[in-house]
Amino acid sequence: MPEVAARSALILSGGVAHDFPTSSAILAEVLGEAGFETAVTTDVEGACRGLTGERPALLVFNMLRWTMRVERYAHLRADWSISLSPPAREALAGHVRHGGGILAMHGASICFDDWPGWRDLLGGVWRWDRSSHPPLDGPVRVTVATGSHPIVDGIGDFDVVDEVYGFLDSTPDVRGLMSSPHGGTDHPLLWAREVGAGRVVYDALGHDGRSYQVPEHRRVVQRSALWASGHPLS
Repeated sequence: MPEVAARSALILSGGVAHDFPTSSAILAEVLGEAGFETAVTTDVEGACRGLTGERPALLVFNMLRWTMRVERYAHLRADWSISLSPPAREALAGHVRHGGGILAMHGASICFDDWPGWRDLLGGVWRWDRSSHPPLDGPVRVTVATGSHPIVDGIGDFDVVDEVYGFLDSTPDVRGLMSSPHGGTDHPLLWAREVGAGRVVYDALGHDGRSYQVPEHRRVVQRSALWASGHPLS
């Protein structure tokens, strides 16, 4: 079994339609405040395959890369299309099965669309024929399900300028710890689940740096990282 580096986090970054260098730097700062030693990489394939050696306690997916079979993204395929190799997929799944943690932010639900196992790990993924978000044109209200999980205990509802992803293809066990409405229904924006011996948190917020400046969301991200990596929540 690969050795785990205590309270370490590796942010997998990069992709389209977002300023990932900036948001990943801010995310590293947020995690640093929670005591994590954090590194950032854009080598997603290499990082996943490397999990067979010494691995971080927490993998953080702050990225938007997929096969890009949707025609309007054809001009970006050469730079940003990705399909994880079978060894990378197995190493990533093994990381969680053996007790590792994942914190997946925002566009991570769109990633790895040719791998059904990503839905099994994450708990919910984007489907181009049904998923959507309203325009990013002002604050949205986020309702927190306090009392439902240690990650959100004591955190009140808040407003944030962000994209509200909705109509994802989720596994039956997903229970929203935060939610916001669009298209006539409430959509889960945060969930936490155990997969094998590991833990996975998906946070649909985090479009850009403004999202991490909201104190309530910043605290949620820190608690999510601690919970997913098996550390006490402070």
